[in-house]
Amino acid sequence: MSKVKSKKAKAKNVIEMPIVNPYSAGIDISDTEHVVAVPNGLAPEQVRKFGTMTCDNAEIIKWLQECEIETVAMESTGVYWKPLFSMLVRNGFEVYLVNAVHVKNVTGRKTDENDAMWIQKLHSCGLLKSSYLPNDEQEALRTLVRYRRTLVQDSSRFINRMQKSLELMNIKFHTVISDITGKSGSAVLEAILNGERNSRNFLSFIDKRVKADPETIVKSLEGNWQPEHLFTLGQSYKMYLTYKNHIAVCDQEIEKQLQRYEASRNEGTIEINKKSGKYIKKGKDKNHPRFDVRGYLEKIHGVDVLSIYGLSDIGGLELLAETGTDLSKWKNEKHFVSWLNLCPNNKISGGKLISSTLLKKKPNPASQAFRQAANGVQKSNNWLGDYFRRMKARGGNKYAVIATANKIATIYYKMVRYKQEFNPIELELYQQKYKQAKIAYLERKLSQLKKDAA
Repeated sequence: MSKVKSKKAKAKNVIEMPIVNPYSAGIDISDTEHVVAVPNGLAPEQVRKFGTMTCDNAEIIKWLQECEIETVAMESTGVYWKPLFSMLVRNGFEVYLVNAVHVKNVTGRKTDENDAMWIQKLHSCGLLKSSYLPNDEQEALRTLVRYRRTLVQDSSRFINRMQKSLELMNIKFHTVISDITGKSGSAVLEAILNGERNSRNFLSFIDKRVKADPETIVKSLEGNWQPEHLFTLGQSYKMYLTYKNHIAVCDQEIEKQLQRYEASRNEGTIEINKKSGKYIKKGKDKNHPRFDVRGYLEKIHGVDVLSIYGLSDIGGLELLAETGTDLSKWKNEKHFVSWLNLCPNNKISGGKLISSTLLKKKPNPASQAFRQAANGVQKSNNWLGDYFRRMKARGGNKYAVIATANKIATIYYKMVRYKQEFNPIELELYQQKYKQAKIAYLERKLSQLKKDAA
């Protein structure tokens, strides 16, 4: 009997996971409570509950220091982790911010205490991988750029409400011009809100660049002018102007942060930008910032990333805010596009490919910037546009967007990490190389068919 017990004990010792981080802690994060777990034997209580106030965070740090904890793992739950994370880093702890999906498989009854102990156990065995985290300059820029995107989205909601109010009054003006918030549209809206009702009198506010003929415009401005819809139209227009002013102020703050970012990258010096403060029009997008984004990005990266086909000012700004300047955190471009969820998630079982669909992740702002750039080249007369159209013929629009975004992300990675300028090939040369490759492929297939027939 004793021999059987000794064999079981040896087998147990063999299959146990080695302890990589003996002085590690796990924290389950929430809005009102933080649950902290430490290894057994370091404190009378292995698991403790704390509040989420600043004083409670200080108490957590004090207890971890008393337990001689060196490294901490916590879930990335909303934004609740950020205050505690910052305090832990400032006090010298090595902190792993872990995707909640990677630590959710806890067997048995689910409680906050069990979650904290499970995180601690995984971290002590070295099984957790920290998420990508920006530095201070990038974090500040990311906050401002994401806030700006929210302002633009909210302003668009009020544009839709203005169009709804016009539609309910049977005013079809928004269908005959491209933008009711442009020069002509704003002038007409203000005239309506100031009491003008004669559709002929609106013609003086129409810019000569509007393609619609005067008679169509006059007909589109005949409606029922119901007071409740005029009220909602006025309220929506005021809110739109308010958001527009907020976006302008936010742009000023983003430019200041870009200057600080540039100074941190260039040993505290900022090159005087003659174009700073001036809006350089690019395309017809009225929502991109009113300063020289391209100049700042070129100084920060050391290369002109906006020379990539399809990549806009706001797209380049979002990529800087989301990925930073040090792309060596991703081993190579394949790891980069995988993080962006721009490549198939191949699942292989028994030596066979059973699935290759994309991972169902929360939309990544950097990934969306690359997808928008890909969508912008589909009608362009360059090799990326030709590639997009070829992929669209093969697998549809969504397939083409992801495939082209993968190409653009690869180009961006090589430019930023290795400081390589964008050097596109000629469209005719690209098409010729593709045809030659296709001919060579068909010749190989024909040769194989002949061998099989023989």
